[in-house]
Amino acid sequence: MVVKRSNDGQGGVTAVLCSGGLDSAVLVAHEAQSGAVQPVYVSAGLAWEQAEEARVARLLAAPAYSSRVTPLVRVEQPVTDVYPPTHWAVRGAPPAYNTPDSDVYLVGRNVLLLSKSAVYCALHGISKIAVGPLAGNPFPDATPEFFAALGHALSLGLDHAIEVTAPFAQLDKPDVIRIGARLGVPWELTLSCMNPAGVEHCGRCSKCRERLQAFDAAGVEDPAPYAWRPENVATGQ
Repeated sequence: MVVKRSNDGQGGVTAVLCSGGLDSAVLVAHEAQSGAVQPVYVSAGLAWEQAEEARVARLLAAPAYSSRVTPLVRVEQPVTDVYPPTHWAVRGAPPAYNTPDSDVYLVGRNVLLLSKSAVYCALHGISKIAVGPLAGNPFPDATPEFFAALGHALSLGLDHAIEVTAPFAQLDKPDVIRIGARLGVPWELTLSCMNPAGVEHCGRCSKCRERLQAFDAAGVEDPAPYAWRPENVATGQ
């Protein structure tokens, strides 16, 4: 499948929300094929962010990002003043391996990430923001209608054109892994886990399950470190 790059080959700068996870790591490398990329990490105060930030710095120093990728920008948009301290994402107690993706919904996640990133973009003359939702994403803030509406509202409110794009919206995770393999994304430096042990994947949360099953479906070995790794990725046993 051919994926349209958000800057349409015109060489303009695209801001990419990058957490250092699998999807955003591939998205940065993909968008850099046709223009300059400004990776943006938004810190919200969630339990896994310290490990993510340690990982993403090493990730973006890898050769796959040596061309057209500018240094990472970190901005803060805390949710700990609105999420209760008992929230699983604040406590670091994510849903277990076989729970559905809908169980990891974070209310307002993309509203907050994109709003703060758009302010940065308006101040730095960037008009496109690329995000990494995939096909089948069940969340209400990951639909084409939402991204179009928010881009329009941000453009009006900031008096600066903002387009929010989701270049991988028609792909599933194995498709993204195949793209990343062609682009030389260093999988061992990515982190897709909601309860990491240091910089290792826990192997037990639903995010780890999603990652392990995707690598298995793509026929690609996942070299990332795991504190525990199931022998059977389908069952988590």
